[in-house]
Amino acid sequence: QVHMVESGGGLVQAGGSLRLSCIPSEPSFSGYVTGWLRQAPGKEREFVAAIRWRGGITYYADSVKGRFTISMDNANNTVWLRMNSLESKETGIYYCAVVAYFTLLTVTIPDPYERWGQGTQVTVSS
Repeated sequence: QVHMVESGGGLVQAGGSLRLSCIPSEPSFSGYVTGWLRQAPGKEREFVAAIRWRGGITYYADSVKGRFTISMDNANNTVWLRMNSLESKETGIYYCAVVAYFTLLTVTIPDPYERWGQGTQVTVSS
């Protein structure tokens, strides 16, 4: 089954930046809404950002607005998440997944997402 593959995580100091990437395990898979979600140690998974492949419409969690940017490369079916001004509380595993519909309800909670990747670890040191 097709799943997403994340990369780009690592260790960064507070205030620093990282760029994550997400690609499908099968290069031909596309056409959905792709979202980034994260899970901090001991906490529930939470929504970060989403982008609709058709039209490039984006949506962000309030906590990351103005600092994170989600974008896509249609030619390579790649979705990027640029993260600036990272904070230590944003340490966690960052996941990429897809959802069929771009609505406030379907993109901002984890349950509707599918084809999850294994995640990439982001560690922000204070």
